[in-house]
Amino acid sequence: MLAESRGLSVEAEQLYRALLDGRPTTPGAELAELERFGLVRAGAGGVEVCPPRAALSAFAALHEAAAVRAREAAEVLGAAYSLRTGRDADFVEVLRSRDEVIATFEAMQTQATVDIVALDPGTYMSPKTEVSTAQPGSMARGIGYRVVYDSSVLQDGDGFAQVQSSIALGEQARVFPGLPLKLVIADSARALIAVPNSDAGDVLALLIHPSMLLSALIELFGSFWRMAVPVRAGGPDDAEAAQEPTLATRRLLALLSGGLTDEAIARELGISERTVLRRISRLQQLLGAQTRFQLGAQASRQGWL
Repeated sequence: MLAESRGLSVEAEQLYRALLDGRPTTPGAELAELERFGLVRAGAGGVEVCPPRAALSAFAALHEAAAVRAREAAEVLGAAYSLRTGRDADFVEVLRSRDEVIATFEAMQTQATVDIVALDPGTYMSPKTEVSTAQPGSMARGIGYRVVYDSSVLQDGDGFAQVQSSIALGEQARVFPGLPLKLVIADSARALIAVPNSDAGDVLALLIHPSMLLSALIELFGSFWRMAVPVRAGGPDDAEAAQEPTLATRRLLALLSGGLTDEAIARELGISERTVLRRISRLQQLLGAQTRFQLGAQASRQGWL
């Protein structure tokens, strides 16, 4: 299940294409991986290649379930705070001022020894959506940064510029619509969350120490990271993306997800194989997909299929 949650490997995809083309192959771990995804099966004449649409749908359903679990984790967090008595639980500290939140956020980065991961909806300011003053120094020490931004952040000029600044420092950035809360996790040891407090017109922030709640928040980030689309340096071509999906793109993706070879797709569309490859490469760049399997998953997530 862990391997499936990460998507089909490049090696397994190459084996699938080789089997489609009838090229000689050597059985190995990649074949077992294809079997787990339901992309091949044993037949009377040997290995049979299966259409990938059903497997792709199952993969998408897995991530949809992960999103549900992620939102449930956010509900658990809200319930934990609501049920809190007169004193804080041992694993939860309530941060009562914006300055305290910012100081904690900076300290988590300067004290980190492995990595910082975060969800950033960019809709409220504790801490702000910007390159932290501590981030350059932390990254210079070798601390890895992985951040999932809400799609609304990239639609704002300042937000887009700030994300690009972080990527220039070496941050791995992805984008996903509808993030439920602002979350920062340092070394899987501490988590800082911030959610709007509508009653006070301010932001409620909690510092979470090792606990079942922290484990749930780590899973929450992992779910969104797997579902999110990578952001490239320089950003997507918004004008080009706004025109998609065209009818030609939908047809190409449908043929691709149906397991057709490039030659068959070219014949079906009345174009050359080189044009097919160029169009697929363009869509991969547009959606931030490194493999054709990822392209299908992300196109499905975007509603392009």
